[in-house]
Amino acid sequence: MWSRFGPFLKLEQPVRLRPFYGIIIMALTSFFGAACNRPADGADHLPLPATTLPSEKSPKAGETHTAIIAGGCFWCVEGVFEQLNGVVSATSGYAGGSKDTANYDTVCTGTSHHAEAVKIVYDPSKISYGQLLQVFFTTHDPTTKNRQGPDSGTQYRSAIFPLDDDQKKVAEAYIAQLNEAKAFPNPVVTTVEPLKAEAFFPAEDYHQNYVVCHPNNPYVRQQALPKIEKVRTKFKDEVKPEESK
Repeated sequence: MWSRFGPFLKLEQPVRLRPFYGIIIMALTSFFGAACNRPADGADHLPLPATTLPSEKSPKAGETHTAIIAGGCFWCVEGVFEQLNGVVSATSGYAGGSKDTANYDTVCTGTSHHAEAVKIVYDPSKISYGQLLQVFFTTHDPTTKNRQGPDSGTQYRSAIFPLDDDQKKVAEAYIAQLNEAKAFPNPVVTTVEPLKAEAFFPAEDYHQNYVVCHPNNPYVRQQALPKIEKVRTKFKDEVKPEESK
């Protein structure tokens, strides 16, 4: 949503970053919060996926796997996952469109086909793909199409980008499982969009590790930190020891 101010406030950084607009952002967040900021309604006690990746039944020592997901602002998603034990790295970026349009200014127009996504590299001996999906669905609202909280547009869609058929099967089966269990008040609209690993494009440097670097940013305080705290409460056994203090 904040990107809509771009034509009027042409800046080298995203509008969400600018302290000058903190009061405006806080006011807008509060206004839209009651209507559309439901980060995880009905998601406090989601089950693990009933289907697991065959490759994770006997993971090899030192092996890492990759997952790519999108659940609104990538600052929030990155902040949620980088604190989990077994997550080696979480990188904000763009997925779903072409290399030519993989930049913040273009993605903010909502016409690039990209979603703000996060590439998660993880150790399957410590955390599974299914556990990542469980956290994913617990920390955002997968029932709102092209919207998360105050952010709207196709770039903020809820999406899973499986990198092979096995990930695709697990993702689709889990969505069906959640819908059948009526885990949310409304049906899950998360899309499953197969993607080649090289079709994920890292975002600009200033987006990386943003929550850690800018904890007092008004948007971070309103949108990201509650999600992070929810993980530390609901998944405290899966949080890295230094993050749980």
